[in-house]
Amino acid sequence: MSTTDAQPGRPRRPRSWHQRAGMPVRVWLVLLVLAGVLHRFLPESRWLLVHMFTLGAVTNSILVWSQHFTERFLRGEVSPRTRRLQLARIYTLNAAIMVTIVGVAGGIWPVALAGSVLVGVVVAWHAVGLLRQLCAARAGGTAWHADGVWFYICSALLLPVGAGFGAALASGLSDVWHVRLILAHEATNLLGFLGLAAAGTLLVVYPRMLGIDDDATSGGTLRRTLPTLAALLCGLAAIVAGALAGIAPLAAAGTVLYLLGWAAVAAPTVVRAFRTPGVRLRPWYDALSVSAALLWLGGSLIALAVIIATGPLAPARLAPLTIPLVAGFAAQLLLGVMSRLLPSLMGSGGTVTDIGVQAMNRWAVWRIVVINGGLLLWLLPLPSWARVALSALVMAAFVAFLPIMIVSARRAMAARWAIAAGGRPTAPMPAGPMAQHGSGTQITAALASLGLVVAVGAAVSGPGQTASPDQGITATGNTTRVEVTAADMRFTPSDIAVPAGDRLVITATNTDDMVHDLVLDTDASSGRLNPGETATVDVGVVGRTVDGWCSIVGHRQQGMTLTITPIGGVGTENASTGKAGNTDHSAMGHRDAAGDPLTPDDAARSLHTPLPGDFRAADPVVAPAPPGTVHRYTFDITEQRGGVAPSISQMLWTYNGTVGGPTLRGRLGDTFEITLVNHGTMGHSIDFHAGMVSPDATMRTINPGESLVYRFTAENTGAWLYHCSTAPMSDHIAAGMFGAVIIDPPGLAPVDAEYLFEQSEVYLGPEGGKVDHTKVAAKTPDLVVFNGFADQYVARPLHAKVGDRIRIWVVDAGPNLPSAFHVVGTQFDTVYKEGAYLLRPDNSLHGGAQVLDLSPAQGGFVEMTFTEPGTYSFVDHVMSDAERGARGRIVVTSA
Repeated sequence: MSTTDAQPGRPRRPRSWHQRAGMPVRVWLVLLVLAGVLHRFLPESRWLLVHMFTLGAVTNSILVWSQHFTERFLRGEVSPRTRRLQLARIYTLNAAIMVTIVGVAGGIWPVALAGSVLVGVVVAWHAVGLLRQLCAARAGGTAWHADGVWFYICSALLLPVGAGFGAALASGLSDVWHVRLILAHEATNLLGFLGLAAAGTLLVVYPRMLGIDDDATSGGTLRRTLPTLAALLCGLAAIVAGALAGIAPLAAAGTVLYLLGWAAVAAPTVVRAFRTPGVRLRPWYDALSVSAALLWLGGSLIALAVIIATGPLAPARLAPLTIPLVAGFAAQLLLGVMSRLLPSLMGSGGTVTDIGVQAMNRWAVWRIVVINGGLLLWLLPLPSWARVALSALVMAAFVAFLPIMIVSARRAMAARWAIAAGGRPTAPMPAGPMAQHGSGTQITAALASLGLVVAVGAAVSGPGQTASPDQGITATGNTTRVEVTAADMRFTPSDIAVPAGDRLVITATNTDDMVHDLVLDTDASSGRLNPGETATVDVGVVGRTVDGWCSIVGHRQQGMTLTITPIGGVGTENASTGKAGNTDHSAMGHRDAAGDPLTPDDAARSLHTPLPGDFRAADPVVAPAPPGTVHRYTFDITEQRGGVAPSISQMLWTYNGTVGGPTLRGRLGDTFEITLVNHGTMGHSIDFHAGMVSPDATMRTINPGESLVYRFTAENTGAWLYHCSTAPMSDHIAAGMFGAVIIDPPGLAPVDAEYLFEQSEVYLGPEGGKVDHTKVAAKTPDLVVFNGFADQYVARPLHAKVGDRIRIWVVDAGPNLPSAFHVVGTQFDTVYKEGAYLLRPDNSLHGGAQVLDLSPAQGGFVEMTFTEPGTYSFVDHVMSDAERGARGRIVVTSA
């Protein structure tokens, strides 16, 4: 099947295997750019950025280029069936990568584990495919450089091992094993999977990049292939074994041996380039980028050997190597190889390739200087905004590869069509405005760009605004000591106030039954703490706000965060005694004075903030249906600020001043008459699901100052929702405009107590501000609550006695999420949902129920009897929603 080219009427060949197999690489690079722009809003953003590049772009690239060079080394043909299997393998790989990212970002370790296992299986499948091609080529006598294929086979076999180490890291380990596995994981994946594939390719390709004749070097290259591979594998094995066994000298020696293996890859080519007359390093992007990548690799390996040899081995000491290895080595290596490989694939040599290569060299020197100069500057302790501006410039230099790649492809295809039409391709055009100038001009422009962004960033940051916690403040000479405990997915205290200029020392103790740690944005860390363990974290002199969190996957998202805030000049009792914390514990307290949207961390932290002693929970008791058959009510619509969680408030839109308006109750045939009065500042309305009426008039939106009368007759029993139906309806419901109508089924048995819980979601905007529409549309609530306030029935539990029969009505107001109501420690013998009994106590199967499952707008009730004293928790068994505030307790005492 043929398609059409961008030029009308021009036929185009079907996309090649390389184009289809390489598509995920381009997609991941685009997604990486988007994630870089939006990283502040993404969970686990640092991990996500690193792994979108390494797992996404790099892994796909290695599968493509290892297959491409294997075919060149073996000089064999690949059948269409094999091509289809290769594509299936690549797209299965990308599905597995997505599963892994979702699992880690969402804190779901089984999902992350499943994704990691599938990634490993797919890449191992790739290794088996390469091995089969190697065996067939040797049997057929067609192989030219068969030994080089072993680099790719060994590379692919190492990734499953590295993926296993990564999955283990996500499970939560002690400090000792955590740091050992970090080193093993990064060494296996970066130095093993990426390093071996790169080494096997550069043995053949790097001489061409430097302008050396293949024939003059191929003999030496082939002779040193297997010894080089052996040195790299032995060095890598020593690093991993030394890391896992905790033998620092072995790991350090392995690092040196691995570095010598890379010296065998690159040094002979570089030496020959300098000794060969007429050969000089051309200002081409592929050669410059790969050469820079090799320098970053060498420097990182030397630093790693020193870190391992000098000890101690800690995450904070290894962390500075991430940027040099990922951005300096891996990213530049990938783009350099692609700059050479893509034009070769499009042109297969000759003029077409030359045109593509020249287009790939647009702004080559400027890009190289900006990237490498920016990375070097980034390692210095620059002001925070200078680092932000510098990161943006370096990212722009990397991202420039994408449009340049597109231009290169278009020019190469235009040349191909010109040749196919019997003409001659247009002479290569100058490679852009920057290429019209010499390397000196581009270097000057790059240095000027770097200097400008650093100067502007420093000016914006202001004097003394560095990345360190002191920010240049004058030290007082005093030391504040604070004891922090980690338990129940929280730090206590979670807000620490310190006199500005004091040195802060935190004693962190894990009083939980699982592993935690405390990591600060200054790179200080407690290390992994087993239950009962204690560590001291020296924060240093405090002159700025410092954020802390537990780095175990998912714990930060569940509320394990901490904030250190400097307070002016004079010490306070809280700070000096170590009883630091947020002194405003009211439900209406301010949390974000800047007016920025509250974050999930803010919401999660608030759930562990004590409520004031005079806090009163919303009364969940349901009164019996009043006498009579006609029930009249007035609903006053208000817009007012109200609390939704400890220390968090929101602008609430309500009926009669409460989230979840008045509960109406009646019997079959009763008539309800509601006078709705709008005292707000915008249009509102109401829709009663309990009635069957035309929506045209009664559900219309009324403006401020207007009123209407809504009448309906209860034709059917059930627990019904009512809500505002003014667009956007989801926002109005999320802001509090909902309530419940209970129409008793005939013969409803008496009980000892009857409660109603209306579950709803909270989408926080700025503190005290309106609901965040973007979050509502994305269905990403900050809180999920019963009766309008998070965790209120945890702090103010319900009470019952052994033998009491309890009925709990539940209505899911939404606006978006389902509910799975469950009471821990008991079972329901009666379940009524959407107008029908699903379970009765006298059922013939003697069955029980554990959950009342409701979609948004559905309702029902459950009944139970407590047989033992104790504290029984009730939750939405969508557990992440329970952890956002949809939970409470019932304290049962002896009869």
